Amino acid sequence: MTPESNGDRPPVAGEEARILDHEYDGIKEYDNPMPRWWVNMFWATIVFSIIYAINVGPVGSGDGWIANYEADMVAFREQHPEGAPTADASQLAALASDPSVLAHGKTVYGQMCAACHGDDGGGTIGPNLTDDYWLHGPSLPEILHTVSVGVPAKGMPAWDKMLKPEDVNAVVVYVATLRGTRPANPKAPEGALVNP
Repeated sequence: MTPESNGDRPPVAGEEARILDHEYDGIKEYDNPMPRWWVNMFWATIVFSIIYAINVGPVGSGDGWIANYEADMVAFREQHPEGAPTADASQLAALASDPSVLAHGKTVYGQMCAACHGDDGGGTIGPNLTDDYWLHGPSLPEILHTVSVGVPAKGMPAWDKMLKPEDVNAVVVYVATLRGTRPANPKAPEGALVNP
C-alpha cells in the first residue's frame, strides 16, 4: 500500500522518499526492504556455507572433511593392501579343498558375480562358467588373474581393488568348482575349447 492510496492517515515523514520510480499500470512500487535480522541471517548462512565447504580443520564437529577423508583412506588401505601377495597354484589348490573357503567363495560370488554370470554360473551378461569354452583360461591361476585385473573391455571390474585378497581367492576356487555343472539355462559357448 502506498501513501497515496492510504486514505485513512496522512503520510508519515519519509514515506514519500520510499516510493520508487518504478510504476506499472498506475501502481507505484514502494520500497519495503527485508527486516535487518533476516538480511543478517541470510549473509550469515552464506559465510557459514563457505566455511563448511572449506572445512579443513575443527570447525563444528569433527576434524573436518579432509581429515575424515584421509582417515577413511587409511582404513580402506588397511583392508585392501596394495601389493598383497597373490596365491600361487598350489595355495589355490589347497584352498579349493577347504569347505569353509568354498562356502565363503559362494557367498562372495552371489554378491559380486551372479548378476553377470548367473546364480548357477550359466552366464547372463558375462560368459558361461560351467562349460569347457573359456575366454581367459580355466586354471586356478588364470581365473585368479581374470578376477583380479578384470576385463575392462567387457565391463568386468578389477575385483582385487574392491575385495580383500581372501575374498578374491575364495571366489576363484568357487568359480573353478562350477566347471562341469549343469545350469538350468546356460549361455552359448564363448572362447576357446579347453581339454575337459
